[in-house]
Amino acid sequence: MKYLWPPLTGLSAVVSYLIYNKFLDMATAGEKSIPGSSTTGPQTDEQTKPLFKDGYFYNPWKTWRQPRLSHLLKFIVTEKDHSNIPGEKELDKYLPIVQPDLTEFDRPVLTGVKTMWIGHASVLVKFDNITVLTDPVFSERCSIVSFAGPKRYRRVPCEIKDLPKIDAVVISHNHYDHLDLSSVKELNQKYGKDLRWYVPQGMKKWMMDSGCEHVEEMTWWEEQPFPGKPDIKFVSTPAQHWSKRGVTDTNKALWGGWAVIGPKHRFYFAGDTGYCEGFKEIGEKYGPFTLAAIPIGAYEPRWFMCPQHVDPVEAVDIHLDIKAEHSLGIHWGTFKLTYEPYMEPKEKLEAELKKRKISLDEFITLRHGEIKNIGVDEYSQMD
Repeated sequence: MKYLWPPLTGLSAVVSYLIYNKFLDMATAGEKSIPGSSTTGPQTDEQTKPLFKDGYFYNPWKTWRQPRLSHLLKFIVTEKDHSNIPGEKELDKYLPIVQPDLTEFDRPVLTGVKTMWIGHASVLVKFDNITVLTDPVFSERCSIVSFAGPKRYRRVPCEIKDLPKIDAVVISHNHYDHLDLSSVKELNQKYGKDLRWYVPQGMKKWMMDSGCEHVEEMTWWEEQPFPGKPDIKFVSTPAQHWSKRGVTDTNKALWGGWAVIGPKHRFYFAGDTGYCEGFKEIGEKYGPFTLAAIPIGAYEPRWFMCPQHVDPVEAVDIHLDIKAEHSLGIHWGTFKLTYEPYMEPKEKLEAELKKRKISLDEFITLRHGEIKNIGVDEYSQMD
């Protein structure tokens, strides 16, 4: 599919396409306005909380602007697609896929965070005797239907049946490129009751209906120790985004990131987000992080995407705000969701790091399927 949107041959064509496209969400998300502060009540402590009124969640920051149908139509009609995704031969050269040796995750990780980028926002990490999977999407498309919608241009480097033992899955929100029903069901078939799911508030029923047995539903700043591993806790963290799975459920479930705090290492997963002041709060309360997984793609055009998707420059801001020792760029190079050139997220990230005189080893990208031990303490390895 050369273009994200079909030719505009009439409103009916646009509407029919939006039924299965992820950006149906954007067309309807603006139908409800953010309530004023007088209706939400005061914050009970120093951390910023999501706003909640009449069964709907709202972002609390002035940096948020809800997408509207008029914005979507402007995007369709006026914006040019610059993604220029090439054929397999060139993709194999510039965005190669690595066949991972997943037995690496069967071995103890004495120091650092063992990390594999599966693609988009799916990352597998192991540290401090716990293995965590983020936003697992293994399907060919991220869409409400299997026959249309955004399709992978880079395949998954492994299948769910090949994955090692996993203790927990964290879900950032319910958009189709972050929550995939087929993957959820297959993970349940493989791990069953041995797998614990961490989801934002309002998502537990969907997860249970999909076959998940142990589901922890949490709101921002809520902390829970991991059962059987009391020295590890999971923390729901704020993000500037929104939620929608069907036609009438806009913002009925919360969205957010996750921090996994261990005795020696700390991992942060930003999920999907625009830039906001919440990241400084995360850094102050839970930083520094050994590793942070931060989105760097799906950001053009900025007038449309800025409130909900950071660009590489803002990704570096998040890296600094949360006090990450190392960061991994995610949310790029897998599905065609927006219009920036397909390799630009990586290129812009490296340019911004050089501009700020930050080592390129501090904020990296990985190839699909590449495994790397990040944040290794060389001295402890010598002991």
